[in-house]
Amino acid sequence: MTFFDFLASRRSVPARLLGEPGPAPDQLLRLLETATRVPDHGRLTPFRLLLIRDEARARLGEELARIRRRRESDVADKALEKDRGRFGHAPLVIAVIARIDEAHPKIPAQEQLLSAGCVAYNLLLGAQALGLGAQWLTGWPAYDAEVAALLGLRAGERTIAFVHLGTPREDAPERPRPEWTELVSEWQP
Repeated sequence: MTFFDFLASRRSVPARLLGEPGPAPDQLLRLLETATRVPDHGRLTPFRLLLIRDEARARLGEELARIRRRRESDVADKALEKDRGRFGHAPLVIAVIARIDEAHPKIPAQEQLLSAGCVAYNLLLGAQALGLGAQWLTGWPAYDAEVAALLGLRAGERTIAFVHLGTPREDAPERPRPEWTELVSEWQP
């Protein structure tokens, strides 16, 4: 398979289809080393990674359900169950946290955010290269201030991705992809 064939075959494996085993320690080390080799204008390293695995996944799910129940007294039990199991399928979830300096004199916040987004994408590519499956998810926990505090995020930080990693239990479904010809044009001065 050529590198371009590899890129053309990239797809997300839904988290619900991921199971054990997760990445072995040497695979995880390689994945983390390569995931952070991204464009980084100004060498700010505007990202960090938080590993969520083992029993911490279930504890985080319970905390999500607790937060939601406190905020929404009429929340459906099904929604609470979804929150409890949100991190329960894949053996490893990596939270990609953007560290944005909004007041940086040279590097726009958008460039910092995009650098962190490249880390999340590299995790997807790296997982596939290792024969693992991965899915980039967000959901309400990625945007919630109380969840951010629970995860230990500091001022200027935000979760941009929860990348779920594991072994696919079945083939990932393909979805229709846009035709590049419909997305590309040439600028004419």
